[in-house]
Amino acid sequence: MLLLLLHGLGGTGSVWDGWGPLLADRWPGRVVAPDLPGHGRAGELAEYTFEAIADHVLPLVEEPARTVVLGHSLGGVVGLALAARTPLKAVVGLGIKVAWTQEELDRSQALAQRPVQWFDTREEAVARHLKVAGLAGIVGADEPAALDGVREEDGRWRLNLDPRAFAVGAPDMDQLLRRANTAVTLARGGADPMNTDEQLTRFGVDVVSIDGLGHNAHVESPERCVALLERYS
Repeated sequence: MLLLLLHGLGGTGSVWDGWGPLLADRWPGRVVAPDLPGHGRAGELAEYTFEAIADHVLPLVEEPARTVVLGHSLGGVVGLALAARTPLKAVVGLGIKVAWTQEELDRSQALAQRPVQWFDTREEAVARHLKVAGLAGIVGADEPAALDGVREEDGRWRLNLDPRAFAVGAPDMDQLLRRANTAVTLARGGADPMNTDEQLTRFGVDVVSIDGLGHNAHVESPERCVALLERYS
C-alpha cells in the first residue's frame, strides 16, 4: 500500500512531517510526501495546470489499485486529476476551494504574473512563505515546513515557489469527479473560510467536516485528520 500525501499551493512536502509517528502505527505501507512542481526542491513547469502537475506525480504510483492519495487544497485537486489517469484505490481531498468569484480568479492570475520577490534576510523570506502558505501562527519559523519554503541565492532570499503556479485557477470539480476512477472523500476543517459543507455536499460524494479546524487542518491537528484514512488502510 502507498499513501501519497500532496501539499497545497505555496507549501512543501514538509507540512506532513507531523503525520510520521501517527502513520507508523496506522498505515500498513509506504508513505511519500513529495514537493509538487514549482514548490520546495521540485523543478518548475512550463505551464501550471492540475493535469500537468498530476503527470509529474504519476511516476510515483507504481500500484494504482493499492495507492491512496490524501491531498490538501491544490494537492487534493491534483489527486483527482491523477485518478483520471490511473485507477487509484481512493482520493481524499482536504480543504479544496470549489467556489470561486471572478475577483478571486483575477487576483490569482495577477499573482502568477508577478516577478519573484527578494528579501535581505532568511527571517523575512520565511515570514512571507508562512503567510503565502497559510501557515503563519501554525508552524514555527524554525520548523522544516517553514525553512523548506525558502532558499538563498547570491546573498538574498526568495520563496521556493514559482509565482506562475498561481495560474492553476479554479478546478472544474464536476468534470474531475466524473473522470476520477476511484472512491472519493471531500473533507474540510469546520472553520475553513475557503469552503462550506453545502458547497461540498452538492457533488454527491462522501463529505467529512472536522469541527474547529481551519484551512490547514492537516497541520493544525494531524491526530484528528489521520482518521480520514481509516476506511482505506
